[in-house]
Amino acid sequence: MNVHTVLHEAVTVLKASNNSGEEKLEAQLLLEQLLGVNHAWLITHADHEVSSDLRQQFEALIQRRITGEPIAHILGGREFYGLLFKVTPDTLIPRPDTETLVDAALAKIPPSEATNILDLGTGSGAIALAIAKHRLNAKVTAVDASAAALIIAQENVQALNIHNVALVLSNWFCALDNQHFDVIVSNPPYIEQDDAHLSQGDLCFEPLSSLASGEDGLDDIRQIIQAASAHLKPHGWLMFEHGYRQAASVATLLASAHFCNIETLKDLGGNDRVTIGCKL
Repeated sequence: MNVHTVLHEAVTVLKASNNSGEEKLEAQLLLEQLLGVNHAWLITHADHEVSSDLRQQFEALIQRRITGEPIAHILGGREFYGLLFKVTPDTLIPRPDTETLVDAALAKIPPSEATNILDLGTGSGAIALAIAKHRLNAKVTAVDASAAALIIAQENVQALNIHNVALVLSNWFCALDNQHFDVIVSNPPYIEQDDAHLSQGDLCFEPLSSLASGEDGLDDIRQIIQAASAHLKPHGWLMFEHGYRQAASVATLLASAHFCNIETLKDLGGNDRVTIGCKL
């Protein structure tokens, strides 16, 4: 059985079960990893024969996807901001919309100045490492309350060879003593605790502690805003990713804590996704 046939059968099976709209891409990614080839090779070698042993391994991967396991977990990684990150069930899967938060941070970090940046709830390290990669003069501190997540973040630091990042085990600001930062970024939990989506799709394979945050999804954002001023330098920036319906609430919380120049930025889909504020 050749590559073309193997892929066609896999796409048919995936469509019958998942109907995600990305069945062809997912099948290609899984087969590319299994064969150790790139996309160009897969396209130009459609007649290449796939051994029965490799077909069985491929079918096992397809079955994992059919059960709902995220494609990023099966592949072991996800691209984010042009970098490949290892991800596991101990971390959130980096998503394209979160690149809006990186864009917002980079816009406030001068390329040539030494600045201190803090990433709260770093998970795989995606946000911190993307910022550090593009601002080599910055010192980025990335904290997470999960030791398991920080192990993955450290592996990503080493794999990407980015060394202006310090990883700290901390529940938000708890282990940061009197450190102060020019920019604080966070993609905190912001889903309502009873949201049905938490038990659907990729979310049910990701750590609940990184997703849900109280009745309205804003408990962690409230906690961070309350403590942030003590760790921000004058005129420092605080910025969050949040749910597409939460922008007004986050802006109100920032204003109540006396932040100024509050602004909401839209993600790739045109949804309100990141809100920023400046310390007076």
